[in-house]
Amino acid sequence: MLTRLSIRNIVLIEALDLAFGRGLGVLTGETGAGKSILLDALGLVLGNRADSGLVRSGEDKASVTATFEFNHLPRGLADLLDDADIAIEEGEPLIVRRQLKADGKSKAFVNDQSVSVGLLREMAGCLVELHGQHDDRGLVNPRGHRALLDRFAGADTARLAAAWATWRKAEDALAEAREAVETAKADQDLLLAHLSELTALEPKAGEEARLAETRADMQKGEKLSGDLEELRHLWEGSDSPLASLRVAARRLDRIAPEHPLLAEALAALDRAVIEAGEAEDRLEAAAEALVHDPAALEAAETRLFELRALARKHRCEVDELPRKMREMRAALESIEGGEAQLDALEAAAKDAGARYRAEAEALHGARVAAALRLDEAVARELAPLKLDAARFKTAVTELPEDRWGAHGMDAVEFLIATNPGADFAPLAKIASGGELSRFILALKVALAEQGGAATVIFDEIDRGVGGAVASAIGERLARLSADGQLLAVTHSPQVAARGRTHYMIAKSSEETVTKTSVALLDEAGRQEEIARMLSGAEVTPEARAQADRLLEGV
Repeated sequence: MLTRLSIRNIVLIEALDLAFGRGLGVLTGETGAGKSILLDALGLVLGNRADSGLVRSGEDKASVTATFEFNHLPRGLADLLDDADIAIEEGEPLIVRRQLKADGKSKAFVNDQSVSVGLLREMAGCLVELHGQHDDRGLVNPRGHRALLDRFAGADTARLAAAWATWRKAEDALAEAREAVETAKADQDLLLAHLSELTALEPKAGEEARLAETRADMQKGEKLSGDLEELRHLWEGSDSPLASLRVAARRLDRIAPEHPLLAEALAALDRAVIEAGEAEDRLEAAAEALVHDPAALEAAETRLFELRALARKHRCEVDELPRKMREMRAALESIEGGEAQLDALEAAAKDAGARYRAEAEALHGARVAAALRLDEAVARELAPLKLDAARFKTAVTELPEDRWGAHGMDAVEFLIATNPGADFAPLAKIASGGELSRFILALKVALAEQGGAATVIFDEIDRGVGGAVASAIGERLARLSADGQLLAVTHSPQVAARGRTHYMIAKSSEETVTKTSVALLDEAGRQEEIARMLSGAEVTPEARAQADRLLEGV
């Protein structure tokens, strides 16, 4: 609830600090005293548009700070604060501050952390519910009517939301599978042709590198074939270097024992024979490796070029062609097995849709039944509020399937008809300012604890009524505030007498300076203020006596 409101330099208010408590708090004062200034100031911390005209004349800036305290932080508010990275401990107050400069620029803070004004507007619905002459939010806004009716009905909407999510997931999977099969079918002939080309070649991983190496070796052999042939003839003849070395070694072997130097010469010659033999082996191996076979070279080149051409066609590397083959085969297999998969997915989607419809239809029935109970509850409140000619109706309308969602298949809107025989229409389009506030009060009483913010404010809900109607309004405001906090700006002594706390707003002037002040009244002050509201400018003993009777009656 709102526990404190501090205002600095807002219009006629120079400095004001107000403390609020639980129950019904009433704000009274003469017309023009500045009650609307308080609401404008509070509107700043709720994210209303910054108006430089709110800055007190002669000052360069103004500020409003509102402090809220909670037994338990509302879930929606906790989520907003978490998204904004604002940490708040259990039991810690929430302090919202708005600074406004004379040039119209403003800054917003939550617990001294700078935030956007947009965040204040989002938080406002969790903090304060304001009903006034130009109410366009809260119970008047049809976007919240369905949730209010569901809470009134005690409906479990979580199961419906889960069923909707399951159905959407199943439908998405089915649509994705259908698209894949349709795309594959459209490309089936092209896939078959491409796969036929790939199958004919049957490319292997690493084949390009092997073919390129083989081709390079063959090309080298073609280039070196003449030189190798000459070396072969030179090496293989009877007068080849190796043959001559062997003959010399045999001859030297016979005479080597005759002298040590001859033995050394033989050892060297033997090494030469061994080296020459190794050279011969290397030449033979090179000749085999670099053999020039024009047909084999042409075959290697042809396959290499075909593989590379096919890789260019499929915009991939040659080594990726085997993967392309697997993908194409899988795509063709998916066409063949796609119908069976689609049948299973269609069955799953149909089953999920049936479960959703069952949940939505059950919720629809609960909503229709709850709507009748709510209409009866509101109707009981209308006559005491001088709205006995009006009728209230909770319209539960089934939506077309393309507008179904996690909320179900219904649109819900609160409608009224203010005159007998008149058609029902939305609250805001028919009710006058005073009627609208009383309709809202009737709804709030009927809905009791089913929705709303931590603090509810009614601005001149008693406009244009008095006597028994004003008393009925006061009684209902007191009843609504029993377990929470409700503030009422009022001109009615019957409503003011119901207040648990009473604030009097007054305007005073000193020379050219006009100021608005707010005072928390004690019992004597309350009696005097209610007497003034009863009698006018001059408070009479009769008015004081009547004020006493009003206070004693509550």
